[in-house]
Amino acid sequence: MNILITGNAGLLASRLADWILDTTDNVVIGIDDLSGGFIENVHPKTIFINRNLNDDLTDIFEEYKPDIVYHFAAYAAEGLSPFMRRYNYTNNLLTSVNLINNSIKFNVDRFVFTSSMSVYGDAHDPPFDEEMHQAPIDPYGVAKFSVEQDLIIAYKQHKLPYTIIRPHNFYGRNQNIWDKYRNVLGIWMYQIMQGSEPAIFGDGSQTRAFSYVDDSIIPFWNASQNDNCVDEIINLGGIKSCSILEACETLIEVTGKSISPKFFESRHEVKHAYSTWKKSVSLLEYEHKTDLKDGLTMMWNWAQKQPKRERLFWKNYEIDNGIYSYWKKD
Repeated sequence: MNILITGNAGLLASRLADWILDTTDNVVIGIDDLSGGFIENVHPKTIFINRNLNDDLTDIFEEYKPDIVYHFAAYAAEGLSPFMRRYNYTNNLLTSVNLINNSIKFNVDRFVFTSSMSVYGDAHDPPFDEEMHQAPIDPYGVAKFSVEQDLIIAYKQHKLPYTIIRPHNFYGRNQNIWDKYRNVLGIWMYQIMQGSEPAIFGDGSQTRAFSYVDDSIIPFWNASQNDNCVDEIINLGGIKSCSILEACETLIEVTGKSISPKFFESRHEVKHAYSTWKKSVSLLEYEHKTDLKDGLTMMWNWAQKQPKRERLFWKNYEIDNGIYSYWKKD
């Protein structure tokens, strides 16, 4: 099979591509504009294309005729999205529509979309179940939910088979730890490596559940292979919740540093967010194998070996109104 993977230089996509190329005879065509991922994460056997998904993709689909499309590419800075609305919708919604259009035209056998738990918003108490009404509270969640709805329409009207995965706070090797706005565990690692206190918005009582990236690989593969996953929305990961403060303290313990978190004003976010996971077990064979401390230890050891990279910092926001103090300075 020819398998097209977007966001191929990022966390989830690169680890899935590694597994496919190392354990199967399938071909991987990776697309990434390297705006948030790194070429070092791309497996050498990948047919890699440096392309923005808003560009014309017709030539790629014509040449490689992908059987499966995995759509991971997104700018997943949920907290930043209210201040970068146009950028958010351009890179998280319009790019997805471009990819869906081509998948319909070229009769792709399965479209696997990586959505987000952000679609649930705060209309319900966790754990969030796939059958719950979605009510996102920020533009990032709105974009993800819109793509979900578009895929449902594409399936009903154009017969594009899809599977929607809503992953929950995956972390690990190949994660971008140089982005100031996303991937909280990676943000803390970068700060600690620079000798700074890890930053927490609010008092740290927010609850999340974290999952190690390699625990997601088999489930993501099954999402494209199992017929009973067609026309399904499936939460993935996060079987054990903890507070943000507890997660931060676990990371500090792993690093062995004598350091304490620094607290900033609260921001607009869902306070308690974690999901059910039983559907992922029954349909995707998900297993939570790696606890947070062990996963952070592996990620920390990996991070120590990474080159020094320039940290992403938006010097100009689309909207400055209400921007958090921590993001006002470099």
